[in-house]
Amino acid sequence: MNKNEINMRFDFNWIIISVIFVSLGLGLTAWKLYKSSTFYPPTKSMEDFYELTAQTLEGAPYDFDQLKGKRVLIVNTASKCGFTPQYKDLEALNQQYGGDKFVILGFPCNEFGRQEPGSADEIAGFCDKNYGVSFQMMEKVSVNGSEGHPVYQWLCLKEKNGVSDHKVAWNFHKFLVDEEGQLVASLRSGANPLDEEVVNFAAGK
Repeated sequence: MNKNEINMRFDFNWIIISVIFVSLGLGLTAWKLYKSSTFYPPTKSMEDFYELTAQTLEGAPYDFDQLKGKRVLIVNTASKCGFTPQYKDLEALNQQYGGDKFVILGFPCNEFGRQEPGSADEIAGFCDKNYGVSFQMMEKVSVNGSEGHPVYQWLCLKEKNGVSDHKVAWNFHKFLVDEEGQLVASLRSGANPLDEEVVNFAAGK
């Protein structure tokens, strides 16, 4: 093997090693992006959670004042996403704990990969037919930036929630709000609705 062949083999091996390290770095970044969860001690919000309003998927007004004394899970949903099967686990969580003390609000969102293109009727039909969703589905919204719905501005801006700034990176990002209207957790898309921390929150433990 001559010197040029040795150098070429060395260069090739170095390229392979570099690709492996880059792939590992991207993999770890993706894991953090989709799986990480952050929990906060109860902290009084700067703006009152219970003064927020929205519309249901059917177009009816929904005042957050009715959520006083309840634990709330808010999630941005989509019908054509790899995380869409989480509807099943969200519904299981709702069946087990939903009611006077725990509420799930699903906000359809077409912001990520255009994975929620349907009309309100199409979304409602999909949720019912495929997952038997009985928790409250809300109007389709944007979640980030100045165009974000006021509910998501509250969830994502420390100046409103009093805890931390957040950026929703993909569908099925989950936020937990306690009985006092305080933001206590931000859970990335990969956090399953039936993970122990979420179940304990729903159960009031």
